[in-house]
Amino acid sequence: MKAGNSAALRRLFDEVGTVDAVGIEERVAKYATRSIKKFAKVWGLKTAVSMVDLTTLEGKDTPGKVESLCQKAMSPHPGLDCPQVAAVCVYPAMVKYAARHLANTAINVASVATAFPSGQAPLKTRLAEVKSAVADGADEIDMVINRGAFLAGELTRVQDEIAAVVQACGEATLKVILEVSELETYDNIRAASFIAMRVLRPGDFIKTSTGKTSLNATLGNNQVMLEAIRDFYLETGTPIAMKPAGGIKSAKQALQFLIAVKETLGDEWLNNTRYRFGASSLLNDLLRQLEKEKTGSYQAPYYFSEAAESY
Repeated sequence: MKAGNSAALRRLFDEVGTVDAVGIEERVAKYATRSIKKFAKVWGLKTAVSMVDLTTLEGKDTPGKVESLCQKAMSPHPGLDCPQVAAVCVYPAMVKYAARHLANTAINVASVATAFPSGQAPLKTRLAEVKSAVADGADEIDMVINRGAFLAGELTRVQDEIAAVVQACGEATLKVILEVSELETYDNIRAASFIAMRVLRPGDFIKTSTGKTSLNATLGNNQVMLEAIRDFYLETGTPIAMKPAGGIKSAKQALQFLIAVKETLGDEWLNNTRYRFGASSLLNDLLRQLEKEKTGSYQAPYYFSEAAESY
């Protein structure tokens, strides 16, 4: 069944409203015209650093690589006045190593789960993976929804599975990955956002992408999700957080995303408890721009230690 054609989806569109795609594109185009300079730019760059989920999601990940990533997370660049990142994100098998290195720090351990990135595993298996990651020390779980069920119009199933993951998380924060490129339309992205938010807790996240598909976070799909969060908050009073992931590689892009947050949700969302970047290769460009603001000149990219670039 083609996405958007099911009776269940049509009913949900009637409930939550559809998206003016032209209006979204016109609005996000304006974010690129904003000029941020001097103190405001430095503040924005440091805030973006504090929002990064520093990530490695490769089949060749090792405990040593995770240790190196944790060191980067704790000290992004020695001698440069900047905050630590928000979290280190790894596969479930690497959680115990990240938890060991980040013990007694403010940096969270995040783990992808629920058969990431496809989500194509029995629910019992996906829930067991979540519980195992939490038991090993994960503070946050990044789950993927069952996109096939959503596109087939099995919306109750999708929502019930998210609710089951919420329960499996215990006290861990949950980030629900919609995988926007596979949802195909802005209307579907908005609808999926509401499906998730209706069973999430205050402070849980909705997230754009796994970073494993051809199209990841864009200002457009980010805007659709921010507006869904705004509308849900106005309706229920429940603050849901947001994480764009994949494809955000430059400080310039990050600042545009922060402008979108400020203009759509306000200053209360401009912190790492309500907004994150799942974009590890972004970190070094943020550091490079901070160094430039400090010294007046750009350093070569190799001046900064390597971070994982799988997101």
